[in-house]
Amino acid sequence: MGCGCLAALFAVAVPRFTLFMLWVFSDRLSIAFDSFIIGFLGFLLAPYATVFYALAYSPFNGGVSGFGWILVGFGLILDLSSWFGGGKAGRDRYDTNAYA
Repeated sequence: MGCGCLAALFAVAVPRFTLFMLWVFSDRLSIAFDSFIIGFLGFLLAPYATVFYALAYSPFNGGVSGFGWILVGFGLILDLSSWFGGGKAGRDRYDTNAYA
């Protein structure tokens, strides 16, 4: 299994840790993003989409193309579900009428 596949497996489980490890041990994030601010905002707001974008980015093809966009879209769906699904789960957990 290649290093990219291992990073993708970690990305699904712990995307912020994966982004941190990519930042420390590789130049993948500096290749994919023009500025530190864009990568940092992705780390804070959309970690799944950011890590999939960084893994799918190819400087030889001029960016992300083809199946890479599907991965980035999947990451965006994971980000949105973690943002909006967490609120629903919290409301359901503290709903007093659910136990009546």
